[in-house]
Amino acid sequence: MSDVQHGNGKPISADIKLCRFRYNAVKDLLQKPATVLIFLGVERTKNPPTSSSSSSQMEPGAPDTPVWFAINADEEAAELLKRCEDKGCFFPKTPNRDLLRLDEEEAGVVAQARSVLAWHSRYSFCPTCGSPTSLQEGGHKRSCLNPECRSLKGVHNTCYPRVDPVVIMLVIHPDGNQCLLGRKSIFPARMFSCLAGFVEPGETIEEAVRREVEEESGVKVGPVQYVSCQPWPMPSSLMIGCHAIATSTDIKVDEDEIEDARWFPRQQVVDSMFRGAHQTLVIPPRQTIAHQLIRHWIGINSNL
Repeated sequence: MSDVQHGNGKPISADIKLCRFRYNAVKDLLQKPATVLIFLGVERTKNPPTSSSSSSQMEPGAPDTPVWFAINADEEAAELLKRCEDKGCFFPKTPNRDLLRLDEEEAGVVAQARSVLAWHSRYSFCPTCGSPTSLQEGGHKRSCLNPECRSLKGVHNTCYPRVDPVVIMLVIHPDGNQCLLGRKSIFPARMFSCLAGFVEPGETIEEAVRREVEEESGVKVGPVQYVSCQPWPMPSSLMIGCHAIATSTDIKVDEDEIEDARWFPRQQVVDSMFRGAHQTLVIPPRQTIAHQLIRHWIGINSNL
């Protein structure tokens, strides 16, 4: 990644961009057996160049639109950065936070690449029989090298990149004017967010929401409504965002899950989100689904 620059050359601290490695810069890495190469897709362009207009601008043999690949190489980070044309390129020290500083399209590229590469690093050996596996279909499948393995017969979820469903929910007070937010010890100071947890086998989304809320906060939930979702590649989750209506209000925090949970009045949430006025509450950044769930709730019954 690298900083986005102002016209005067000063970096914008809130925005970063992906650094792109051209084929010639990494082609020797592709010859190494340990390198994992993943096909991500072809970049969308708003105005695809015509053959006549693009011939003078494109490198010989280059496609009309950029093609994205991700690689996982065993080269030291400092040596890898030397290959990049952008000499301001760096590896993020806080990937979870820095992912939110990318624009939407580049964040999507990282989410896909990070999830698939993480899956490959964990599935070098077949979960069914323990034999080595090989990369197939542009990196979107692994096949067992044991010809007798039953994973080669039919379709099995061990052969394809996994996605773990996670429910994240904004719990709304029965009076409609308060919401329940929780806090983990790893959060920045004063930050509270929506409760969340993994969906268990055999559960519906609604059941997972009700179970997680009661486990973490002691609050019981009735109606659940799906709102939106967001992929989160740490390592490979799909955050399923919901609103839930509480049927009880007493809070009993499970300190093994979270360190605090509180009901926050609508106005305090509004002030924190739009004015930063409340020192006791910090809302997650706008790029997160937690922020969007809160914003959606504010807009339902307000004049904003």
